[in-house]
Amino acid sequence: MENVEYLEEENRRLRKAVNELSTLNDLARVISSTIGLDVIIDRIIKRSVKALECRQGMITLLDELIPSSMFTLIRAVDSSPDHKQIHLNQNILGWMMINKKPLISNHFSTDDRFNGVKLEESINSIVCVPLLAKNKLTGIIAVFDKKEGMQFTEDDVRLLSIIASQSAQVLENSRLYEHEQKKNAMEKELAAAREVQINLLPKQLPKIDGFELAAITLPAKEIGGDFYDIVKTHDDVYEIIIADVAGKGLPAALLATLGKGVLCSQVIQNNSLVTQLKLSNRILRGSIPHKSFITLLLAAVEPKSRTITVANAGHCYPLLFRNNSRTVDIVQVKGFALNLTDEHQCEVKAIAMEPDDCLILYSDGIDEAQSITQEFFGVERLINVIQHHAQLDAEILLQKIIEEVKLFSKGVSQSDDITLLVIKAI
Repeated sequence: MENVEYLEEENRRLRKAVNELSTLNDLARVISSTIGLDVIIDRIIKRSVKALECRQGMITLLDELIPSSMFTLIRAVDSSPDHKQIHLNQNILGWMMINKKPLISNHFSTDDRFNGVKLEESINSIVCVPLLAKNKLTGIIAVFDKKEGMQFTEDDVRLLSIIASQSAQVLENSRLYEHEQKKNAMEKELAAAREVQINLLPKQLPKIDGFELAAITLPAKEIGGDFYDIVKTHDDVYEIIIADVAGKGLPAALLATLGKGVLCSQVIQNNSLVTQLKLSNRILRGSIPHKSFITLLLAAVEPKSRTITVANAGHCYPLLFRNNSRTVDIVQVKGFALNLTDEHQCEVKAIAMEPDDCLILYSDGIDEAQSITQEFFGVERLINVIQHHAQLDAEILLQKIIEEVKLFSKGVSQSDDITLLVIKAI
């Protein structure tokens, strides 16, 4: 009789061992045949739930926040759409992060280790195992409630630990691959946005009688929507456009392309500056999302009268250096950004330019450039630079301004596009 019982027990152990090996071999096969992270997670969970004969399971992946040692949940995948998704309580996550060892509880609600901890769904029993890749905690795999009211055993913990050990590095590799794919896609989008932005800029600046021109756009790493253009009208007036589209990346670059096309179509019709802005606003209002907008400034340079007429649509006020007084004035010409209101309103000012006077047009990437102590460059610093170097040629003055901005923000990555135009009367 004892021999029969012994043989039955051995057969049970052998069957269990065979089932475990079959599970692990099957798991190794399916997770090595794909690199899709969500697919891998789904397959690991389903096979874990089946092997341990439990009701539900989940994997939580963690991402380390630098420089702190805290962790944040970046992905949690549940095993069954038939149940309300279970989320591990932060106390349990914290316990696993500190201990980095398996957790088993067959009477969770009365477990002194988690007194007062409540899960979103009533759970009787739980097994959690850490996912360790190169001894670094990268996630947690958990299963809940054995079927038919049975309890989890140390054999269940052992099997889930083997599954976790087998899966952890595969999951980490897949996550790194996914991150690299997203990074490459973002870099391609930024390259496309940069190409669009470059194509928006004039290939060379025109020669205007009685004036020197200098212009530059320095794109930030994350491309914005700055652009400028200079268009000659039918009556020999040169209209300068400087604009800044809200947003970043390819969407901002594409909106800048649309905005430039709309504006230039108004310029070549010889409409007044006010009419150009009103009609452009009307067209954009019906073409782009209401949350998008464009700030811009128009400056019409008239060589014969040596005047510059400016109209503003929510852009940075231009700065005017007067050579006779050696002062810099803020030209406060007001107006709404395009696409903010149904009917656009703006002011227009005409500026008579004397020899060696300078008009400076710029985007907020200059005055909002930050130092390593998070101080803004500001308009006052810009005015001081202009006053010190206004006697120089337009191109050299422009370079001096850029040098001062870069020196001020040394050690800080450029967060916004920088666009600068210098118009100097000669």
